[in-house]
Amino acid sequence: MTTHRLRKDRKTKNLVRRLHPGDIALIHHADLDTTAARALIECKVAAVVNAVPSISGRYPNRGPSLLLEAQIPLIEGVGEEAFWQATEGAEVTLHEDCLRFENGECIAGTRATVESVALLLAEAQKNLNHELDLFARNTLEFLNEERSLLFAPLELPTLKTKFANRHVLIVVRGENYKADLALLKEYMRDVRPVLLAVDGGADALLEVRLRPDVILGDMDSISDNALRCGAELVVHGYVKGDSRGAPGMERILQLKLSAQVLHASGTSEDVAMLLADELGAQLIVAVGTHFSLVDFLDKGRKGMASTFLTRLRIGSKLVDAKGIARLWAQSHARWSEILILIGAAITPIVAVLLLSPMGRNLLQTLRVWFHFQFR
Repeated sequence: MTTHRLRKDRKTKNLVRRLHPGDIALIHHADLDTTAARALIECKVAAVVNAVPSISGRYPNRGPSLLLEAQIPLIEGVGEEAFWQATEGAEVTLHEDCLRFENGECIAGTRATVESVALLLAEAQKNLNHELDLFARNTLEFLNEERSLLFAPLELPTLKTKFANRHVLIVVRGENYKADLALLKEYMRDVRPVLLAVDGGADALLEVRLRPDVILGDMDSISDNALRCGAELVVHGYVKGDSRGAPGMERILQLKLSAQVLHASGTSEDVAMLLADELGAQLIVAVGTHFSLVDFLDKGRKGMASTFLTRLRIGSKLVDAKGIARLWAQSHARWSEILILIGAAITPIVAVLLLSPMGRNLLQTLRVWFHFQFR
């Protein structure tokens, strides 16, 4: 029976930084979301063991389905006590629904199957209307508190990167961010937009060999390597007067880096959009951002007031990555069609010149002329 190394963390986004292919990931992640599941799949783990239910029934989260589609075993509900007693870095073996340690101790749970996950998702789908109602109520409640987003100017940090009259590509490490970046290759090559990464979006850019110009966020889901890549750093702090301040600065200081603080309500991706808008961006292109109900429930958010207000404030300046990619592809397609038409028009002319005596004489004259001109 194959032995694996056990790695555990209550925060999956922290755990994936330490995982190696063949490790077993012990997580504490209720309602496992697609972004976390994809990160675990990319780490090529041998199995995932969850201390809590991966599908609670609140809403139909697809993380467990993705793990099973990738043929990664998922053991659920091993419990809080088992999670804390498990030793980080221990050698373990996986047998059916049991995780066995070298000393003979065993952590047991329930092994997820395609059928069991499908049943749980079907039940969760029935609860979606209730979650939508709660979500809408919370959004309306916070709209009143956060309405200043529409009118209050930001106290902008002083950045070396110029945003005025330029396209700004905002990258969030959210659902389908890799596919979005792949679609935008031609656009980025032609336009060279400002690359504004939100937390782990910086790692997403570095994965495709692009260096972000600015990184903004609370700095809790970004690697040390990304923070040291040379981008300008802006820590998203709570609104002024809040005693919590800007927690992300602690990590910046630990790494002996420098950063500016931008105090604002809302999510970091919302604040990134507002920053680009305030600095005069001509167009804002969003990669991996969250806007659907499931996106917000995946992130554990109870409402979308700040996101709703941000979209209202920015208006038509904000476009989705897929939209700009399609437009760019179509514009390039039109140019290729024009070139084909030009080629089709030139072909009979060249044929006539080659086949007729007068044409051959003309080509011969041109050849002699070029020979004497460029000898």
